[in-house]
Amino acid sequence: MTAAVPKLSCSHIPVLLSEVLEQLQPAAGETYIDGTFGAGGYTRALLEAAPCRVIAIERDPTAFAEGQALVSEFSGRLTLVPTTFSDMERAAHEAGVEQVDGVVLDIGVSSMQLDDPARGFSFLRDGPLDMRMSQSGPSAADVVNTADEEDLANILYRLGEERRSRAIARTIVKARGDAPITTTKRLADIVERVLGRARGGDKHPATRTFQALRIYVNDELGELERGLEAAERLLKPGGRLAVVTFHSLEDRMVKLFFQDRSGKTAGASRYLPEPSAPTRTPSFRIVNTRGFTPNKKETDANPRARSARLRVGIRTDAPPWHGR
Repeated sequence: MTAAVPKLSCSHIPVLLSEVLEQLQPAAGETYIDGTFGAGGYTRALLEAAPCRVIAIERDPTAFAEGQALVSEFSGRLTLVPTTFSDMERAAHEAGVEQVDGVVLDIGVSSMQLDDPARGFSFLRDGPLDMRMSQSGPSAADVVNTADEEDLANILYRLGEERRSRAIARTIVKARGDAPITTTKRLADIVERVLGRARGGDKHPATRTFQALRIYVNDELGELERGLEAAERLLKPGGRLAVVTFHSLEDRMVKLFFQDRSGKTAGASRYLPEPSAPTRTPSFRIVNTRGFTPNKKETDANPRARSARLRVGIRTDAPPWHGR
């Protein structure tokens, strides 16, 4: 049975909201971490579903400032912290909380960031080649204009799974020799020159390049790894970790984390002997090995939800593993 979704006064509806609520099962007096606050969709839904408390985390200064209205609305029940979700333990402890009942992470770029050309996350409208979620540190333009050809190719291949990474990197290096690459349109045009234009319903040829640069600039995979381990340490026995991902690299990391922590071996074959018992007691129990995906109604209303997958684990009473 799917949990009822509270009416949200904010315009941004987060992906797989009803499934997240159903899995987290918010209850009176409990405390939750929303590690990716964004427009506050999950946070609001949790606070409206039960008289609970939420410690929300947001690294984007713009979203953090806009979230203060929600803090005022739920006075005393919402704490908004300007940091990264890998820092959730410190955020919780400074709020006087030692353990929490649930953690939700939405690993993706918010609609607010994608739709603002000044942030440089999307090639659909021209803007500065930025992509920094925290609005500090090196930008995508810095990487594109200073990384050597081999490093740039490796970024595109490993983080964007771009098969033509070397050809794209070579063309970028040649183009920046004429003039620095500072806008999203110029970079998209350079990639399109290598891969050709998209046909029919195909993705734009620059999609993988932009994904790779965004992940690199924001250290998204490193942040995810540290965030999963922080959640493991922070959750009380029976607490739930819900993670929504949007592409294969993130989903694979979350899937392997839960497999590892639940004592399951990925890719076991019925033709091989049973693997030996794990040397450590499982710290999570997997709720659904295949994960949850949006239904057609949701993807019709929000095409960006099509690639989303929700994976959920329930914390056991075993000690955290402290890495692999």
